[in-house]
Amino acid sequence: MDIKNSSSPHTGNNFSRSFTRASRLLPILSVFVTLLIAGCSEPVVDSDSEESPKIECVPGNGGITLPEGFCASLVVDSLGPARHIAVASNGDLYVKTRSEEGGIAALRDTTGDFRADVIERFSDRTPVGSGILWETGMAIHDGYLWASNTGSVYRWPMPEDGRLVPVGDPEIVVTGFPEQRSHDSKSIAFDDSGYLYVNVGAPSNACQEEPRTPGSPGQDPCPQLERQAGIWRFPADSLGQMQQEGTHYATGIRNVVGLDWHTETGVLYAMQHGRDQLNQLWPDLYTQEENAELPAEELLRLPEGANAGWPYCYYDGQQAKKVLSPEYGGDGQEVGRCAEYLDPVAAFPGHWAPNALLFYTGDHFPERYRGGVFIAFHGSWNRAPLPQQGYKVTFTPFEDGAPAGDYETFADGFAGADSISAPSEAAYRPMGLALGPDGALYISDSQKGRIWRVVYTGKKDKQETVER
Repeated sequence: MDIKNSSSPHTGNNFSRSFTRASRLLPILSVFVTLLIAGCSEPVVDSDSEESPKIECVPGNGGITLPEGFCASLVVDSLGPARHIAVASNGDLYVKTRSEEGGIAALRDTTGDFRADVIERFSDRTPVGSGILWETGMAIHDGYLWASNTGSVYRWPMPEDGRLVPVGDPEIVVTGFPEQRSHDSKSIAFDDSGYLYVNVGAPSNACQEEPRTPGSPGQDPCPQLERQAGIWRFPADSLGQMQQEGTHYATGIRNVVGLDWHTETGVLYAMQHGRDQLNQLWPDLYTQEENAELPAEELLRLPEGANAGWPYCYYDGQQAKKVLSPEYGGDGQEVGRCAEYLDPVAAFPGHWAPNALLFYTGDHFPERYRGGVFIAFHGSWNRAPLPQQGYKVTFTPFEDGAPAGDYETFADGFAGADSISAPSEAAYRPMGLALGPDGALYISDSQKGRIWRVVYTGKKDKQETVER
């Protein structure tokens, strides 16, 4: 039994406009006539959108909790470990994943229930193996399907003539990034002026002379800042570019997996993954409790030339200030050189692992969500021995191009338990976010490859439970 509703105006008859006018005067008669002609179809839900999405939801929202008035359907239950996702204008989904059949999964619904009944895999640019799937980037932009692996960004022309999968080998847009084992994903975003933005993560935790070694000082200056730990910008319409040909757009950023362009203000936003192991590396300065909470995960507004201060500094959300890292002489209180670096516009609890950032530009969700930012938190590993946290999707409202309030939990329950001690215990880990052409929000999971489609239904009394 599914929860089913429709927020689309009835179409396909010559009287719909007259019924709409009549409904303003004779609501009871209008409902009766509409139901008669439509064959007792699902009820209409009030919406500001002219073409709101059809609502197909499953009991229990596929294992997650949502705010009142929202519900979720399952596009696919277990695709295999999934990273970022993109939705085409016709509703087809493209998912970065790992499989012997290909590193990108293409999903299509042919029955109108928003469940993928056609799945095709393609692309040999994602190695098959175990461990972290670093090959993350997935986007649709300017008539192309874009993807990235650990060493390059590439694209195909969008499929035509009803095809689901693109034809031929991809065009290589940018390559030549440093080889590294940590923070190897190349997440991507686009602006409105023809440019591509690529994250190049730092290959270390804190640029120590001896990596992840207690008491080891930091390298000063940190040589990793030259080609890593920042964002690079490239013309999106040029092929065969090398990293060195791009613009070093922003620096001092340990690692970014979630980034998005804020069209209203014309600025790039990114979620930084904060450093690890303050207590393990500096036990005389930090308790286990402080280690679990510090540093904050930072929402960064990145104009060109921005410097967020890694590895010399980290943001302490409890003190609401950026402080000097212990590798560079800090004691958890001293600010020092950190006063000159970029502060976040919003801060989140430590080690939640923000892996996707999406500004909501649709018009299906209520007005308060429009222009705000959704963030998918993959969930922590570095809060042990305290319970791990994160494993949720949050929402932060925006006004005039800036946060207009604290974050709130939008989707939760992914972990499947109130308390877990390790990421492997989580039932699901939210990973990717994408906006459908009808304004629905898609969420991907990296554990099993489940994908949710979230829609707004209105109040509970406007939903109808039907047998399927």
